Amino acid sequence: MQVGAENVTLEDVTVRNNSEKEVVAVTKHGQATIPKRFREKLGIEAPGKVLFRETEGDEVIVEHVRSPDEIRGFAARSEASTDRPATEILQEKREQDREERDA
Repeated sequence: MQVGAENVTLEDVTVRNNSEKEVVAVTKHGQATIPKRFREKLGIEAPGKVLFRETEGDEVIVEHVRSPDEIRGFAARSEASTDRPATEILQEKREQDREERDA
């Protein structure tokens, strides 16, 4: 698929290994609706974000971008390495940097 191509054929719109295809309209503002089955497959909910990534083989990959809430939930499930607030750690680090700079 060529990025920026004006005429797109059915063969140009593919999802991994040509296994599933669907043509979608693109508005004059460059907006396209991701079909429901692909949104469900990728776990995309509205409002949400996706990442378009071009491979060396000129394929365009669409990936779900996790929201800050999803990322926070992931971090909350993992073991914390400290009980200290991040602001306290940051202030301490800034003081160390300042002392090193002024020395």
